[in-house]
Amino acid sequence: MAADLVPDSLWERVEPLLPARPPRRYRFPGRRPVDDRTALRGIMYVLKNGISWSQLPTAAFGVSGVTCWRRMRDWTEAGVWPALHELLLAELRAADKLDLGRCAVDSSHVHALKGGTMSGRRRSTVATPAPSTT
Repeated sequence: MAADLVPDSLWERVEPLLPARPPRRYRFPGRRPVDDRTALRGIMYVLKNGISWSQLPTAAFGVSGVTCWRRMRDWTEAGVWPALHELLLAELRAADKLDLGRCAVDSSHVHALKGGTMSGRRRSTVATPAPSTT
């Protein structure tokens, strides 16, 4: 079950994008960090099944949900996901399999500065305007 979540073809694309891990301390090194591929399996399982991080079956994956969450946070801050997206898009373009004939574009993340341009007068949303207090 866990091995199917991160096939070798996906791992070969993701591994070079992951940030280098800082060296362990010489004195009091703590636990050995979980393998990145194992953490990615846990992340994929949580995202695929729509469960919370605490519901990840630790015994089946060998990693806790909290560890997977931290690794995903670190990789997000390092820009791994946009880089992977660009890599996959480039591969699709090179294979001439990228069809943008049907796609969804969402601009909800783009801010309309100062409310954008107004084409007309603002209409009130109330039936009768409130009396002026001035």
